[in-house]
Amino acid sequence: MTTPNIARLAALLLLPLSVLAAGEWRPLFNGRDLTGWETYLSKPHKSTEVPGLKRNESGVYMEAIGKDRDPLGNFTVTEVDGRPAVHISGQGFGYMATRENYGNYHLRLQFKWGVKKWPPREQVVRDSGLLYHMHGEPAASDKVWPACVELQIQEHDCGDLYAIVTRMTVPARSFTTPENKILYQYDPAATPMDFKQEKPIGNRCVRLADFEKPTGEWNTIELVCIGGDSIHIVNGHVVMRLHDARQKDANGEWLPLSEGRVCLQTEGAEVYYRDVEIRPITAVPAEFKE
Repeated sequence: MTTPNIARLAALLLLPLSVLAAGEWRPLFNGRDLTGWETYLSKPHKSTEVPGLKRNESGVYMEAIGKDRDPLGNFTVTEVDGRPAVHISGQGFGYMATRENYGNYHLRLQFKWGVKKWPPREQVVRDSGLLYHMHGEPAASDKVWPACVELQIQEHDCGDLYAIVTRMTVPARSFTTPENKILYQYDPAATPMDFKQEKPIGNRCVRLADFEKPTGEWNTIELVCIGGDSIHIVNGHVVMRLHDARQKDANGEWLPLSEGRVCLQTEGAEVYYRDVEIRPITAVPAEFKE
């Protein structure tokens, strides 16, 4: 986006999405600090020193760092390429989440990878993620992530779906990897399938194609959400269309899911985010219609 002055950014940031005219962009990052966001960090890796946090006899941490505590400086604001950006160091697993819920919106942001990787993920691809429709408390799954839908931001996998204690319906076909693992890939012409954390399909759907730019360049991620449907867009390319988002209630019933908080993950790799902005919509933008 064209960066307005800081005063206008701050004023827009305080406006609820509901009072904006359809199509009017509002920043979620003011360029100075993390106003409007909260943080959550899970149990740190045993190689990390966090004073006051309980460990067992093997040195494994027994408790999470928790909400709005960031002793390792995972989430800071810096300047990159002459512009303000959120710096996520990657030293730990967790997220920064908007304090506000959103529904019926078009969100866009830019990201680029940093250099640093942290244990236990020094030898794997760089990983982060855009979580949306987040609801409930942290640690709904894997003792870290809240219930949400994930637009994956990972090297060469940008735009994948992970349904985390949620369910999404996506037209997809199966394929077998070189490691003889069966996965499912988005295919607009295929039969719709339900993705959730249950066998045999599971909760991951692979994006249509890899449109990520070379490491070190800025990428644009966009997310369109209308009701229970959503669209994942990478550098202008629609890589997945998702339908009928569902959340599970206390009785195990699948209920409609159409709004929630927005999160950016820290997941073992350094990453930068900038130009994080959102606008209310009443229909899918023309450029992304089928």
